[in-house]
Amino acid sequence: MKRLLWMVVWLAFTGVGMAQQPAAPSAAASGEERMFFPRDTLWGYAQFDLAGPHNEIDPNICAANAGDYGGVNAPCTMFARYMISGNVEIRPFGRSVFRRFMLFGEPTFLFGRNIPQTLYTWSFDPIGIERSWGAGIYLGKGFELRATQHFLFKRLGVRDTNLGAADLGPNGPWGRYNTIGVRKYFGSRRW
Repeated sequence: MKRLLWMVVWLAFTGVGMAQQPAAPSAAASGEERMFFPRDTLWGYAQFDLAGPHNEIDPNICAANAGDYGGVNAPCTMFARYMISGNVEIRPFGRSVFRRFMLFGEPTFLFGRNIPQTLYTWSFDPIGIERSWGAGIYLGKGFELRATQHFLFKRLGVRDTNLGAADLGPNGPWGRYNTIGVRKYFGSRRW
């Protein structure tokens, strides 16, 4: 763990792996960008989170008092220790008015086997996936119009059944919904 921490600090201070500013005008500015799947088609991030004991991630699938329904042997143990999430944006067009169009997806995977105040483990049992996807159009001056579809929480493995009296059902943290929204980008990053 120390070795990984030192490596991250070293990379941050030395700038290794950081994108360099182009010396010449970009291909997009000169009109030489490909029409389909330009160099910057994909953008995104992936993230890994760890929640310590007594601080589990609650996807709202089991009641908070799940331990009252069997103690450490209660069937509803869907409180997460680990979370892997990300965001992927796909901009498939490099020229014309279509270059402002994009598709995106935001999956979140949860893992663990815990019950608040009753059972704390480091288990990596799959719990489920929360996901949404949509399309957007860049309007200019940092504004983007987005249409988003958010799905019900999808349980994975043996947990895809009713888990007893503490089971709250399939909706998960947000349920299913569609939205149309406007996003405003502001500021710039130092790196």
